Amino acid sequence: MEIRKKYNNIRNIYISITLFLFTMSFAVSCDFLPAVFNNEKAENNMYYITGSDQNREHFSELFNLLNREAPGSEGEFAVVREIAASFARQNDYDRLIHFLSAKTINNPTDPYNSYYLLMIAYAHIQLKSKPIAALYFDQIVTNYPDFLINEESIHLVCLRNLIDLNWNQERQVWYYQELISRFSDKIDLGTTYFMLGQACERIGDWNGAIEAYSNYLPFTGTIIHGFPNADQYARQKVDFSKSPKDWTFESLPALRAAIEQALDAGNPRQLSRYQAKVNFFGRSWGQTENDDARMIDFNLAAFMYNNRIRYAPELDSSSNATEAFLRTTGWSQYMSTWYLYFRKIHFPQDPEIHGNWEWAGIYYGEKF
Repeated sequence: MEIRKKYNNIRNIYISITLFLFTMSFAVSCDFLPAVFNNEKAENNMYYITGSDQNREHFSELFNLLNREAPGSEGEFAVVREIAASFARQNDYDRLIHFLSAKTINNPTDPYNSYYLLMIAYAHIQLKSKPIAALYFDQIVTNYPDFLINEESIHLVCLRNLIDLNWNQERQVWYYQELISRFSDKIDLGTTYFMLGQACERIGDWNGAIEAYSNYLPFTGTIIHGFPNADQYARQKVDFSKSPKDWTFESLPALRAAIEQALDAGNPRQLSRYQAKVNFFGRSWGQTENDDARMIDFNLAAFMYNNRIRYAPELDSSSNATEAFLRTTGWSQYMSTWYLYFRKIHFPQDPEIHGNWEWAGIYYGEKF
């Protein structure tokens, strides 16, 4: 908690300095700083009266209206929105940013500042300054009250943008948590729970990841871009976390020796003890992981009865540091060859299990 608190304090200071310096740079470059900061009436400055004769007349009228409105009033908000929108229509995002930055600095208690900062953030996106836009979105959610514009929450808009723009791992977790706790009726909960699980994994919060994947399971069937195996992935993580994991071996040689001993003895009961009790599969080489080929009650005895199972003296050449294949023959007259699939376990949640090996499944037939 202390580390996160210190991080948030440093981040807020950095954001404040960045926003201030950015506004100052615009003001200094235009020789306009004293007018903006010392005289509210000076917002109707020739710097903002720009474009064609028609546009200059339009801006002059708007700034005259602005000077007659009470600070922080609905009337002022309407005029400010129109001025900013007019700059946006001309693709004049520099003036838009300058104008709204001065507005928020001169009026720090204005109830509409979160909306003004939102417009500044979008202007930075148009200027291809996405990291700066992310700073504004984060500042709004963290330090400014939420309110509705066109029946949509400004905080919800910011959080959706931050998911794509700010890839600080800890902040990603917080963004997803905020979406779920505050806007569950406005979002795709299935996708959000799964992506929260992914974000938790990236920061090493394994308990948080399992909780998120558990919450995702009622939403199986959700289409998640970039994760075609999301259902299987979440189910495997949750099921494995709840299992005793007593079938694992500390090393691949130890696992292989136990398997070969059981095959030599022709003992299906002994061999079945080494099967993974969660997510064990049996599939042909042509099937993909999307195919639900899990085998919970796989009867090895039926295949080993009156058969002598043989195995290759070495692991298959396609084996590597995280997975291995052992070719075996003699299982049945219809499909004599099976490749036993061994997998290194990735489960950082439990250091005693993480890095162990398991017999995870079977591939039927010769390799392509």
